[in-house]
Amino acid sequence: MRWTLKPKPNPETVARLSSDLGVSASIATLLAQRGIETFEQAKSFFRPDLNELHDPFLMKDMDKAVARIETALATGENIMVYGDYDVDGTTSVALMSSYLKTLTPNIASYIPDRYAEGYGVSYRGIDFAADNDISLIIALDCGIKAVDKVAYAKKKGVDFIICDHHRPGAEIPKAVAVLDPKREDCEYPFKELCGCGVGFKLIEAFNKKRGGTFEVLLPYLDLVATAIGADIVPITGENRILAYHGLNVINVAPRMGFKAILTHIKKEKLTITDVVFIIAPRINAAGRMKHGLHAVNLLTEEDEATAMKFAAEIENFNAERKDTDKAITKEALSQIETLKEQERLSTVVYQEDWHKGVIGIVASRLTETYYRPTLVFTKSGDKLAASARSVKGFDVYNALEACKDHIEQFGGHKYAAGLTLAASEYENFKSKFESVVAETIDRRLLTPEISVDAEINLDEITPKFFRILKQFAPFGPGNMTPVFMTQKLTDTGFGKCVGAEDAHLKCQVKQRGKKPIFDMIGFGLGPKFETISEKKTFKAVYSLDENEWNGNVSIQLKLKDISE
Repeated sequence: MRWTLKPKPNPETVARLSSDLGVSASIATLLAQRGIETFEQAKSFFRPDLNELHDPFLMKDMDKAVARIETALATGENIMVYGDYDVDGTTSVALMSSYLKTLTPNIASYIPDRYAEGYGVSYRGIDFAADNDISLIIALDCGIKAVDKVAYAKKKGVDFIICDHHRPGAEIPKAVAVLDPKREDCEYPFKELCGCGVGFKLIEAFNKKRGGTFEVLLPYLDLVATAIGADIVPITGENRILAYHGLNVINVAPRMGFKAILTHIKKEKLTITDVVFIIAPRINAAGRMKHGLHAVNLLTEEDEATAMKFAAEIENFNAERKDTDKAITKEALSQIETLKEQERLSTVVYQEDWHKGVIGIVASRLTETYYRPTLVFTKSGDKLAASARSVKGFDVYNALEACKDHIEQFGGHKYAAGLTLAASEYENFKSKFESVVAETIDRRLLTPEISVDAEINLDEITPKFFRILKQFAPFGPGNMTPVFMTQKLTDTGFGKCVGAEDAHLKCQVKQRGKKPIFDMIGFGLGPKFETISEKKTFKAVYSLDENEWNGNVSIQLKLKDISE
């Protein structure tokens, strides 16, 4: 692990913020690091306001999209709501279809089969629309590169509205409207919406045009917050506002599907982290192991008994998913060793019977052992399909772009992507990808980094400090949970290894010359017990957490790493 201390912000800005807000210099430093430099900006940060959402009509083609839906409703057309099979896609379809069903019964939901159709807009989906007298498809979380498919649909008399957030290719599809803030010709102020976020802006615009109040849209924000968390988009700007209020909906008035998922979760208040690790994997499991429509059905169900039945099915899919990804990860690690590829700068592995639904998870798991850009391939029809995952600071999308001569199609983001290629190109691609990584990656990026917000002393950690820190939530990219470093620490003598195989480190620490004593827990840090034994002085990087024991709540330090 390498520790990187973030640059200190302008001292004058920190002093002014500290004075204006009545907070410590450490809190003011954290705010300044997040681009917050004035009282008004701090107010917007701590109290995200729905009134500060941008006008949806600032998005390129929004007027055309709204007009086309108005025409469809006025003439009684059948509309298909089409979305990807992941969390962002299924929440998008649930949001759009349930909203439109309040206006017309002529709505069909469609999620492509991960195995038979693959990612994105499919010819089979278009044929289904044409065969069922559907003349408008609203595609969510996909479609920005579907140039040929949109043209094919047009010949069949089917129009498209595309709501996407992925990077466009060289050509924009000739759809009725293409909503994507990442279009170069789109001047929408916030570029980092997820697919469900773009879908929400469309229903916001439509509702505004009809003269509706914003309040009618509030129940849909739980879906948007879930997609924001699961799709790992920055939780800044509009995403922070949408996630903050969406979490409030989940905690105060969750939809029946979420209630059913959370039946056995004993937690008073869910955070975005809970959404990412409890709700999202279960929604994802449907598309991974069976079909994404199972997730849409759960998210749109209003009857409690039916929702509980759907949730139980999805729980089974998730259990199956866990077993499958664990087994494949083991096989992939074995393959790396067999081929003696431990020292490569990239991981590219393939086995034809690996389950396509979990290769993205396996790619993430492999980076925990070999921290480097990673692709996991499996057979998909007569092609090979892969999921790519990167390491912090390395753009895997650009690396794939450099290998495009060997790829049939690809799409994604800086840190995650998907692709397909011909089986005959696998070895050529593997060789080319390794050489691209070798030529372009800064070798330091191959060592996991802990980004440290600030160095503090233990006596700065007061109940007020922690109370303000909690108000920085929701946390995520662009506003990660603050990480601190403290030096001159010693264990008070209670340090020990705990858990199976003594995997974790537990101790009580104090700082030389300071009074406070804090409990400290380090998951996976059991092997570093020697660093704190016999009252050796050490330094630590950690985040702050609440520990509840026998009804008592205390602040504890959640270790990320320790060093002499």
